[in-house]
Order: sequence, then C-alpha cells, then structure tokens
Amino acid sequence: MTAGLLQGKVCMVVFSNYPDDPRVRRDAEALERRGMEVDIVCLREPGEPAREVVKGVNVHRLPVRRKRTGKLRYIYQYASFIGLAAAHLARHAPSRRWDVVHAHNMPDFIVAAAAVPKLMGAKVVLDLHDPMPEVYMSKYGLAENHPAIRGLLGIERWAMNYADHCITANEAFRVLFVSRGCPVERMGVVLNSPDESVFGDWPEPRMRPVGEGPFRLMYHGTIVERHGLDSLLQAVAALRAEGRAVELVVYGEGDFVQEFLRRRDELGLAESVDYRGRVALEEIARVIPEADLGVIPNKRYRFTELNLPTRILEYLSKGVPAVAPDTRGVRDYFNDGTLFFFEPGNASSLTQTIRRAMDDPAERQSILGLGRVVALRHAWASEQEKLVAIYRDLLVARGVMHATQNVRE
Repeated sequence: MTAGLLQGKVCMVVFSNYPDDPRVRRDAEALERRGMEVDIVCLREPGEPAREVVKGVNVHRLPVRRKRTGKLRYIYQYASFIGLAAAHLARHAPSRRWDVVHAHNMPDFIVAAAAVPKLMGAKVVLDLHDPMPEVYMSKYGLAENHPAIRGLLGIERWAMNYADHCITANEAFRVLFVSRGCPVERMGVVLNSPDESVFGDWPEPRMRPVGEGPFRLMYHGTIVERHGLDSLLQAVAALRAEGRAVELVVYGEGDFVQEFLRRRDELGLAESVDYRGRVALEEIARVIPEADLGVIPNKRYRFTELNLPTRILEYLSKGVPAVAPDTRGVRDYFNDGTLFFFEPGNASSLTQTIRRAMDDPAERQSILGLGRVVALRHAWASEQEKLVAIYRDLLVARGVMHATQNVRE
C-alpha cells in the first residue's frame, strides 16, 4: 500500500501499565512502525524494570502503582503520577525535543504533564479513552449536578482546550465531547480495534459441533460492578438449573473480583465458573477461539450507554459471536442480526439471549458472519490510518514534515 512515513518524536503519558493497556500499545506500536521515536511514561508494578524497550518503544516507568481503593486514594495516585510525569518530561524535554506529547486519560488533567514540552513548541494530543464525568457518575452513583462532577466537567473542558487535538474511542463519545465544548475540527475518532499483530489477520471461524463438551461462555476485561458480572452469574445458574451443560471462563481484575467470587460460590458455581485473573493480551487472543460465545454483560449506566466495548470487536475478530448490551454506543455500529442483543441490567433478558444463542447454531453462524462484516470495516489496519493522519497534520503544523511528503512503505 502507499502510506506516508512519519518523522518526529512523541512522548505518551498514561496512568496505566505498559504494555498492558491495549489502546496505548496499539497507538505506540503503530507510530513506531511508521518511523516515529516513541517514549512511554507510565506506572510501574513490582518487579518491572524502570526502563526497557518493548517492540521498539522506549518505556519509562515511574515509581507509582495503581491500587483500586477509595476516591481519595485515586486522587492521591493521580496527583503523584502527574507530578512525577511532569517533572520527568520537564527534565528530558531539552534533550529529547519531543514534537508531540500524547496524554491518555484518565484523568483528564494528565495533559498538565506536557507543560514544559508545550512551552518548547510540542503539540499536545489528549486521548479521551472514556468520558471521566460519566465514569464517575456510574461508578459512585453521583448526579450530574454533584460538585465533584461539575469539577470534572470543568477540568475536561480545560483539558480539551489545552490540547492541540483530541482523540476518542467511538462516535457517541465524539458527539458528547463536541457538545461540551471541543471544536469539531479538533476531535477525531480512532476505534479500539484489535491489533492484527496480536489477534491475527481475522482467521476463519471454526464453530464447535453441538455436543462437543460444555457450551463455553467467555468474559474478559475489568471486573467492576457496572460490567454486570453478577447478572452473568445469574444467567449461568439459571441455565444450569435447566440441566444445560454450560460453563463460564472469566479473565481480568478489578474492585469487584471478591464480590464476584463470593456470589459465584454462593450460587454453587465454583466448578462451572473458572476465574483466571489477569493475563497478557496475547493469551486473550489465544483463548478466545476456545469459547462458543463471548458475553459483554454490561448494566445500563451513563457511561455504559455510550461505550463501545472493545471486547465485541475482539470476539468477532477471532471468530466468536458476541452477546452485547442494546445501547447507543453499540448501536452506532451494529444493528440487529450482527450481535445477540440483550436489555442491559436485566438478568432475565441476558439468560434468554444466551439460551437463544445456545439453541440455534445456524443463527449463531449467521450473526457471526454479519457481525464480522461490520467489525472488518473498523479493523485496526484501517483505524490506525486515522491516527497517522492526525499525526501527519500535527507534524506539518510543527514544521517537522511537509504537507506533500509521502513515501511508499
């Protein structure tokens, strides 16, 4: 294909772990492959080196860990990390001369770490993975007029105006951020599509014959209350009470893990629900084809109504049909016949939908095929071109590249 190589240096700042964060990893590796020098400033877990090179990306880990505890602890961790990150960027900006600082939320105030490079002429990108006010309204049950939410909205507006360009993860988020003051020309969308270098080039699906072992459901992702793992446990219990051979395997971590395990045991599902904890993305890509159905059991909250779960695209890319919540964020991309939809937060609806998928292999095959057609339109091979185009414009504005510069890869 004909595509332009990029010239320049970027520093990404993220309150997360690298390379565990899939969106950050996709962006970093895509830009590195296009010729940019990429630095990452991130959290550091025990046993991780302070510095290393991962697939050509220079990783700098600061001595801060994320612990999923109360609100005050989060504020302390955010402040500690942003302060250290700002000091790190200020110290190294004269020698590294970054052309772009790419700040990944949450929190939105993370763009403040780019202060010194911005003064030296660097362009600033704010990557809004999630709308922080909606996340906190959903997580803590806060109203939109709560002082904390009003404060988050103010910080969000400041951060979007401080950045030279903003990126977000789906169309519903884009509409929301534009409605809250981000100029439409400075807001782009790059979907969280599965990276083909990890998930493969959309292999042909292989559906297991009926009766070849228990029907396997799979969930992977953050284990939090809003993601509806309790509803999924109820669905598994109801299906097993009908005498159906069904099992569930769960990957991930979060502040709902202990409650999830307690409810699993309370429902007598210890032998049917296998919790495997956090694993590398490569392992997720390897095990998805072992499932018969991927389940995204989200409840309905302000945030989940707008979110497009990455897991949908990951399941489809590996040839597994998906059960998904009937929400605006999902419906912007998928319609009837492409996913198994259920009413979010309704355990009975989730049970009925899984039962329907189990009972009709032909429908599973049809829905998988049509779902993959939609998902392929947004494969990372095409989504990354949106990221590259944004960077090209920023580098041209920075004076690093010429507008007409284009080479054959």
